[in-house]
Order: sequence, then C-alpha cells, then structure tokens
Amino acid sequence: MKFHQTPLADLMLVETTLIQDERGQFARAFCETEFAALRPDLHWTQINISRTYRQGSVRGMHFQYPPAAEAKLIRCLRGKIFDVAVDLRAGSPTFLQWHGVELSEDSPMQFLIPEGFAHGFQALTDDVQLLYMHTTAWSREHEGGLRHDDPSLAIAWPLPVTQVSEKDRHAPLLDETFVGVHL
Repeated sequence: MKFHQTPLADLMLVETTLIQDERGQFARAFCETEFAALRPDLHWTQINISRTYRQGSVRGMHFQYPPAAEAKLIRCLRGKIFDVAVDLRAGSPTFLQWHGVELSEDSPMQFLIPEGFAHGFQALTDDVQLLYMHTTAWSREHEGGLRHDDPSLAIAWPLPVTQVSEKDRHAPLLDETFVGVHL
C-alpha cells in the first residue's frame, strides 16, 4: 500500500496494489502492519456497505462530534463516485476547505478520512456500492451534518444533484456560530 497526502492535512489517499490475472482481481483493503506507520492506533469498530441507485445522488455531508469522532476508510466496490471530505477541525490551517477525489470499482485508491472531517459523495454512475470502515460506532447523539450545497463551502459537484435525503436536505448551513470540531 502507498499513502498519498492530499492538500488537506492528514487526509490521505491510500493506493492498494491490484493483482490481476485471467480469473479477475485481488487487492487488500486494509493491512494493520502497513497502516501502523501512518496511524499505529488505527482500529476499525464498524464496517458498513451503502448502495446508491441513481447517478447524481448525493449522500452527506456527515461527521460525528467527540467523543464519537470517527475516522473512515472509503472504498468504491461498484460504479464510480466523487468522494468529498471537509476539514472541520477547530484550529486547522485548512479549516472549512474541501477536497474531492474520484473513486471507482476499477481504481486501486481508497480515501482515508480522519476524525474531524465531514464526508459525502456523489454517484457518478447508477448503482454505486461503497464499503465504509469506521473507527467508532455510529452515535445519533454525536451526529453532525452540513449541507452539500452550502455556499460557504462551494463544493464543485461534477454532476447536477438529482437526489438528496430529507435529512441531508435539512442539514444546517454554516454560519458564524460554527466554531469547528474540537478533538
């Protein structure tokens, strides 16, 4: 595995090695030994799979407040997505900046999103499936969200947004009262 730093501090792309032959492909999603150099205490608590039916749909932007703040490792299993992380860490030099990457079933890349970041994605194809690994279990009382179309973030979604959940549509817009996530 190779780790690639993005423009946002601690937000990483993880490149896996695809082994391919006439039978198909094989790749490791996680190796504790290889991740130890980057995050020696990394431990996955919850693993989720999502399926998004329609191209243009957006899920997010989701995060959790401490003490349930979570890191995520995202891998696209089917289709193609535009995956986005927003730095919400109070005091970070990249506070409220976002970074997006394309992930696909054919790509060896995964997105490692640290604690204190919001996460969301747009389906670039129909029938997208993602694997999410989380360091902390989901907690309703610590859940946070931002609007995918918040003008102060100005996320450049590659396609017109066609579907958003009711919950995500009613997430708050950022204002002067948002001071960030204190880890």
